[in-house]
Amino acid sequence: MKLVLATNNQGKVKELDEMLKPLGFQVIPIGEYPGFSEVEEDGETFTDNAVKKARAAAAFTGELSLADDSGLEVDALDGAPGVHSARFAGEPKNDAANNDKLLLLLRDVPQEKRTARFRCVIAIAQPDGTIHTTDGTCEGLILGELKGVGGFGYDPLFYVPEHKQTFAELDLENKNSISHRGKALKKAMELLYRLYTNQEG
Repeated sequence: MKLVLATNNQGKVKELDEMLKPLGFQVIPIGEYPGFSEVEEDGETFTDNAVKKARAAAAFTGELSLADDSGLEVDALDGAPGVHSARFAGEPKNDAANNDKLLLLLRDVPQEKRTARFRCVIAIAQPDGTIHTTDGTCEGLILGELKGVGGFGYDPLFYVPEHKQTFAELDLENKNSISHRGKALKKAMELLYRLYTNQEG
């Protein structure tokens, strides 16, 4: 059973592929379908963007498609960067620039007030337009310097107190077990299995 991932972010593809393998899906990044135009993420919420991307991928490929939209919500910044996480420092997307801007904005904020969370919404779209969504969050703190070389995005700054490591320091298995995306995908896996068995039988 094919499952199209509506993303060209190789970090996301790697994480999602690892988690979806046990279900027996053939995971295919949208980049393997020439001619698909990147969807403008102009929604006001993570759900808006995830649904828009999943629906566009399913319509273009004719396959069951999965998209996620996720971002960082920093309490001291009133929830920013939120849905603008990927382009926080402007166009084009640049992880280093985003992290630099975040550190600059939080430079005078004491560590105990640098609370934040990653939030993820996953949308699953069937070719007929049917949509299902799940979500997940992970609480943490924003450090004053980058730590770790794994992951992507804000991972080197996002510290999880229970594990005493940043997302960029955790190995992929541990990260997937606690991450916002991991939690959202776990909820989605039962749904995907149900969709798979329905289509098969």
